[in-house]
Amino acid sequence: MRRGQTPTGNLPRNVTEDPVPTRIAILGGGQLARMTAAAAFRLGLEVGVVARQAEDSPATLMATRTWIGDWSTPELLTDVATWAQVVTLENEFVDARVLAELERRGVSVRPSAHTLATVQDKLTQKEALRKAGLPVPRFAAVESAADMFSVGRELGWPLMLKARRGGYDGYGNELVRKPEDAAAAFEKLSRKGSELMVEEFIPFTAELAIMVARNPQGEEAAYPVVETVQHAHMCHTVLAPAPVSARTAARAEELGRAVLRAIEGVGIFGIELFLLTDGDLLINELAPRPHNSGHFTIEACMTSQFENHVRAVMGLPLGDTSMRTAAAAMVNLLGSQDGESVPRGMDEALKVRGANVHIYGKHRSRPGRKMGHVTVCADSVVEAREKALQAARCISL
Repeated sequence: MRRGQTPTGNLPRNVTEDPVPTRIAILGGGQLARMTAAAAFRLGLEVGVVARQAEDSPATLMATRTWIGDWSTPELLTDVATWAQVVTLENEFVDARVLAELERRGVSVRPSAHTLATVQDKLTQKEALRKAGLPVPRFAAVESAADMFSVGRELGWPLMLKARRGGYDGYGNELVRKPEDAAAAFEKLSRKGSELMVEEFIPFTAELAIMVARNPQGEEAAYPVVETVQHAHMCHTVLAPAPVSARTAARAEELGRAVLRAIEGVGIFGIELFLLTDGDLLINELAPRPHNSGHFTIEACMTSQFENHVRAVMGLPLGDTSMRTAAAAMVNLLGSQDGESVPRGMDEALKVRGANVHIYGKHRSRPGRKMGHVTVCADSVVEAREKALQAARCISL
């Protein structure tokens, strides 16, 4: 309790508190919704999950109320708006107009439709950050391969071609090394239907990330900055804290907090950063939700990213983000084949001292699909990483 506060249990009888919302609906039925729901249950909330399909939506097992179907349909939206006091989301692929309709019906939507509309289009995201004076790679919209040639003359080659919407885990990105490759890359990404943009290629020394939470009252909480290690454009390992200088860590936190203010963010946000050779940082991309780089917080921090997301969107005070341990490492468990998911090797993985295994409960596996993760807390990042990898190698899904 902060100095000067009155304990709730000792409030004078003539003093009343504003009622706290007790019902939250999550748009999305995957593992992020599942872990968010678990955190919400700890706080005594009722949790609704809106999943597009009943099969292979692990969050539905954690819900007190479930809706299955297209969340843009009027009937489903009406039902959600009638039941939920707060609506949040587990991914940025929800049409912002859906959130705007829920807001119109009087539901507290966090992050807001305005914030999501800004973030889910990578071009408008970068424009908002640049307008706020935050450091981002140089970028431009492109409508044809010919546009890439002119942009390439200004930004140089190679270029990073990106789908403005819908890309994640490396999907929707193409590295275009020279002008002769532009036409094929543009054709490959444009056939998926999204408008495209390009960014200058950044020769970074490391990829960093930081989770920052913010509630409607403007209270903010930042987690320690982490290093993310990618395999095939997908996050494989997260090391906490990142092996960077105190100056770099402080700058990462400063940028993370500034990002949420710039986009009026409420909830938890993942901010991906490039560490440059001169020690400066550039903002890569944002995720308006719990993020893979924050899973370590479940075991390693006083308050997990999922609980602080729930606290933030419900308008509650934010929890302590400091680490319980000197270091931690998280390793993703990815699918290795198409077919039914049957975890194997759990007995050996659980023999690894300190291994915390999370299996997401997805029924179907496919190569590269995120099926779970392992976190280990230890006295050093090296020890945590070695043990997390040891446990992860035991499991196949």
